[in-house]
Formats: sequence, structure tokens, C-alpha cells
Amino acid sequence: MKWASDSITAGQITLLRVLFGFLPVLGYALARRALSRHHARHLHHYFAMSLLATSVFYYAFAAGTALLPSGIAGALSGAIPLFTFVCALAFLRSEPVTLLRFLGVLIGFGGVLLIARPWETTHGVDPTGVLFMLLGAASVGASFVYARKFISPLGIAPAALTTYQIGLALLTLMVVTDLDGMTTLADDTRALVGVVIGLGILGTGVAYILYYFIVETLGAVTASSATYIPPVVALAIGWLLVGEPLQLRDGIAVLLILSGVAVLRVTPRSGAAVSPTPRWGPR
Repeated sequence: MKWASDSITAGQITLLRVLFGFLPVLGYALARRALSRHHARHLHHYFAMSLLATSVFYYAFAAGTALLPSGIAGALSGAIPLFTFVCALAFLRSEPVTLLRFLGVLIGFGGVLLIARPWETTHGVDPTGVLFMLLGAASVGASFVYARKFISPLGIAPAALTTYQIGLALLTLMVVTDLDGMTTLADDTRALVGVVIGLGILGTGVAYILYYFIVETLGAVTASSATYIPPVVALAIGWLLVGEPLQLRDGIAVLLILSGVAVLRVTPRSGAAVSPTPRWGPR
């Protein structure tokens, strides 16, 4: 996303990512014969997921990454489970309110504040970029809860769900995205390959085939904690490979975010990390 943002807009990055993510997903669904016209009655749910977990999510992260160092942007993506917990608290009865979980949210958002540092005006972190990243984190965080509450009970194969979700997102983005100048991405082979393979085929197509399995088997909050790894990896890559400056407080902020997420996964009764919602096997 950072490489591509030098050539094209956030909307165009999002469109290309969804396009190249949709093609393998559609092929996989057709090969599995997972699609059915009877699924059309749940179109409103697919459209909601296409906004929460694809269009808004990807656009916000692309816009935020364009304004921030890639490592900082990646670190802020670790806030996804925190937003998932807040949404689950509001909309899932199976999510109990405990002092320990409330403490986890405070610790995690403390890490976000340490990265954003709104009390400073010259620290080099664009507040607009931070807001975009938090919007994306909130959107996909809400999608975990929406999927758990409305999508998983449908019993539709993940290959079909992913196809409908990304396909609707693709149609929406084709309508609202300005395509002018998008071909300039071809001048940067590194960015072009990154968008097509990294963001599209792997980061979208393969990732969302697995997405619904994870939500069904682990529950909304626990599943969203799969975002443990990307913030650390993004910060490390930005520092080691891209040459972005890394301060000690940035590392501390990532630890706070991940520690907050870890606390959310602990039940006060047993102290073990468990699923906060009933376990269902893949359908």
C-alpha cells in the first residue's frame, strides 16, 4: 500500500486489491460449486459485510498508510481486536463485561494514544492518517461481530460468502472510484506486484477464504486476535527494510496494544485464553 500510494490514489489501490482478490475467490467457489441462486435472499447481509470487511476497511487503511510511515500504520492496525470487543459488548450477549476486559481495552487504546500522541504537534504522525487507520480498524472489527451474529448462522460455505462479499465490494468500488491515472502504477514494478499478489491474491483472496472458518470456530473476539502479528511485522519491516525511524515508544506502544488484546482473551475464572462465544465447526 505504501509503495502504491506514490503512484495512485487510495481508492484505486482499494479497487485493484479487491479486483485481484476476487478473481481467485470466484474461481475457487466455482470449482467447489459453492454458489447458489438461493443465497440471494441474504443479499443485504453480504452487502453489509462488503462495506465493513472490504470497501471501507481497505480504503481507510490505504488512505491512512499513504499519510503515515508504513510501520506506524501497521502498528495501528493492531487496534482491530479492541474495536471488535467494543462491538461485541454492544451486540453479542455472549460477551460478558468484566473489569479485566475493560482493563484490556484501556491498555490497548493506551498503546494507540502513545503512537498517535495527540498532545504533540510536531512529532511527525499525521492525525488524519491515524483517524483513517482507526476507522479501518473499527470497520473490520465490527465485521467480525456482524459475521458471527448474522453470517455464520446461515450455514453457507465460506467460499460462497467470500465471493458474494468481495464481488459486491468490487461492484461498489467500480462505481465510486475515479480511474484517471491508475495506469501509472505499471511504471513501478515493485508496487504493481505488491498490489496484485500481496494485497490482492494473498491479502484478500486467500485471507478471506480463511476468514469465515476462523470466525465460526474461534468466535468474534478471539478470531480478531489473529491481528497480533501484522503490527509487529509491519513495524519491523518499516524499520529494517524501508529505513523508517523507529523510536522506543513506538515499540512500547505495540506491546501495549498487543497486551490489551491478550488480556481480552483471558477469562477471569480460569485464566486461560478461550473462545468468548460458542464453538462451531466449519460447515
